[in-house]
Amino acid sequence: MKVKQKSLNLKTGKQGEVKAKKYIAKKLKYKILETNYQNALGEIDIIAKNKDVIIFVEVKSKTTLDFGAPSEEVTPKKQDKIRKVALLYLKEKSLTDANFRFDVAEVLNDELNYISNAF
Repeated sequence: MKVKQKSLNLKTGKQGEVKAKKYIAKKLKYKILETNYQNALGEIDIIAKNKDVIIFVEVKSKTTLDFGAPSEEVTPKKQDKIRKVALLYLKEKSLTDANFRFDVAEVLNDELNYISNAF
């Protein structure tokens, strides 16, 4: 049963990332720089750019609100980890002077709620 649930969670997460990526590129008209970017400290779902701002996007997807909204999964501990991964990304790409922000795309079934400057 746990394997089936994990597989369902991965599928839900992947579908959410695809939906968020389309929204960011087509609706917001941001340039997608990276998806599923990984470094030694962790992963960032989507890295985009709008004008001179680098945007680090965490995507959270759920099928029910039984355990809270998807965005509630981006806890202070998770935020700290994302910040560290982002700072290493900026250093690796020689973008340490760049403007940047952290957004959250929460997907509940087919609905997407995009939160700019989430943290």
